[in-house]
Amino acid sequence: MEALVVESPGRFEVREVEVPRPGRLEVLSRVRAVAICGTDPHIIKGDFQGFWPKAFPFTPGHEWSGDVIAVGEGAEHFGWAVGDRVAGTSHAGCGVCRKCVEGRYNVCENYGRESVHRQYGHYTQGCYATYVVHSIKSVFKIPDQLGYEEAAVLDPAAIALHTVRRGGVQAGDSVAITGPGVMGILVAECAKATGAGRVIVLGRGARLSKVRELGYETVDVSRGDPVAAVREITGGLGVEVALECAGAPESLQWCVAMLRRGGRCAVVGIPLSGVALPIQKMVLDELEVVGVRASAGEMTQVMPLVVDGRIRVGALITHRYALRDFAEAYRVFTERVDGALKVIVQP
Repeated sequence: MEALVVESPGRFEVREVEVPRPGRLEVLSRVRAVAICGTDPHIIKGDFQGFWPKAFPFTPGHEWSGDVIAVGEGAEHFGWAVGDRVAGTSHAGCGVCRKCVEGRYNVCENYGRESVHRQYGHYTQGCYATYVVHSIKSVFKIPDQLGYEEAAVLDPAAIALHTVRRGGVQAGDSVAITGPGVMGILVAECAKATGAGRVIVLGRGARLSKVRELGYETVDVSRGDPVAAVREITGGLGVEVALECAGAPESLQWCVAMLRRGGRCAVVGIPLSGVALPIQKMVLDELEVVGVRASAGEMTQVMPLVVDGRIRVGALITHRYALRDFAEAYRVFTERVDGALKVIVQP
């Protein structure tokens, strides 16, 4: 089969490799669509080398959809069969540690032990390939109403819903979101779908224009102090919830500074350097800052919102390429050519 193989940081090619075989409680699927994730360039460049991935050569990719073509031993007992249309997520927790038992498999305490835990496309081989093997714990049957491309965006949509939940968004809350990329837009959609009173997205450039097209309030961070702008919009009080999706140190600082007293910030963007936070203010104003790691059960919950049109994943798909043209797809995505948001790769 064809697969994208990253030989070393920044060096990759599409080449022929062996088709993997499904093991116990696994399925082999024909991949129909893969969405490039913002984490993929970091993995390809080696920003997390030794962690994501543990070693090169490596095949990344974790936002995908396709068809089951073979089931491993025991998978049939859980209702899996050849022909099932599926979408995948990256995490397959061990299932027995305390966090997995509590339903928080995204922070599995056996993370990194590949004999019992998988994170596909991160340190377990991923899905930029014709075929992929996944644990049945990390594939989900997709509704007939969704095409393969939309289904490939279900994983980040589930992460967005998890972000909103970690932020504790309540009905009527004012919510600020930093980062107008795919995750920021999906988080805005989830916040609105789950009852936020107003949603304000901070950013700049063409992506912020896309946010306006989708009907959200915006703050252009290149035109002055974004914290002052948000506080002015909210009558000087600030927002109940801030959701950080940019992964930049300054945007996390903005999020904390624009919170109303007693507010909460959830962080899904991963900064590559340290961040200084105003601990005294956080203590005296009783502010909360929480991390967000992937999703934890939201995949099936986000699907009805997508089918119903309340989360518009299709509006984010801007480009499509064959797997053999991955180098061009990667360039378009990383350089944001022609307003690129979700770039779909089709093996």
